[in-house]
Amino acid sequence: MSWTGLYERAMRSQDAAAGYYNRNVGLPTPDGKVNVRIPLPAADVMDVRIWPEEEVLSRIPPYVDRAPELRHVSADPRFQVHHFIEGRVLDGFSPRGSSVPAHVPADVVTLLAQLTRIPQEKAPPLPRPWPVSGDSPGFGRLLADLTRRIHAQYAAEYRDVFAAFGIPAQPLAVVDPLWDGLTSRPFAVLHADLHRKNMIVHEGATWFLDWELALWGDPAYEIAIHFHKMDYPDDQRAEVLRLWRARLPAAATAGPDSDLGLYLTHERIKSAIVDTVRYSKQLATAGPAEREVLITRLARKVNAARLIWGSPPDMTPERVGAALTRRLKG
Repeated sequence: MSWTGLYERAMRSQDAAAGYYNRNVGLPTPDGKVNVRIPLPAADVMDVRIWPEEEVLSRIPPYVDRAPELRHVSADPRFQVHHFIEGRVLDGFSPRGSSVPAHVPADVVTLLAQLTRIPQEKAPPLPRPWPVSGDSPGFGRLLADLTRRIHAQYAAEYRDVFAAFGIPAQPLAVVDPLWDGLTSRPFAVLHADLHRKNMIVHEGATWFLDWELALWGDPAYEIAIHFHKMDYPDDQRAEVLRLWRARLPAAATAGPDSDLGLYLTHERIKSAIVDTVRYSKQLATAGPAEREVLITRLARKVNAARLIWGSPPDMTPERVGAALTRRLKG
């Protein structure tokens, strides 16, 4: 099989799924179906990224059961080939806010437990400087520093929209003094992007995709952002938290619920900033139905952050849409 030929077929394909960083194309081959994964050019990097995804996928198979199998990596042109995972994307039949199939919470926690068993020396090398294992406050400040840089990068271009949404000039002031209070926990490999569009359900099992945001860090951050991105009903959220505390090493789950709350607070602030920019760009080419979905979703995110900043959560979709429309019209 010609890997270059496979890449060229993928580039010509009109049947692709894309996230913020990669384009994915499923193609049949004589050896079975594969997923060709191609980085999107000039993607706005708004997440901490420390490892090439292929390095993560090449190192986790001894520990992780249900992740894509890496078949090929090309540096020029840049692409990966993964084995194709059959099944249904969880978000397609269980969107945010709805209950997930009964096996999913246990599958998620099984993955998180498997990740804690990966020794640091078996993970890809870390960039320098990077917080040492156990420095949860340093890890939290590292996350916040990226959010601060993103806000500063877009503050002038999105000044009017940020003002309309009530995003303050110092959006992280409410969390910055709190990082020192985080409990020390031994670091682990984190997937760091566990949400419904990155899960495939097949024959009662959950497979986990998209490892490009994997990190070495505080396990409490993993479960906190998972809750933020999944939006479980209360009973399933409680079940995931119970399983997490029961099945992971005690040191990995040590500390009060306020630690998870701090990571969640940061994530809600970051989401209001990042998604204001991302959704604004998507709206430029969105049709009416997609536009309505994006604006409604952004209103929820902005209102969640406004509560943190002490403002009423009164940004209606109409107000959000009007602010973004004014920006697009220039």
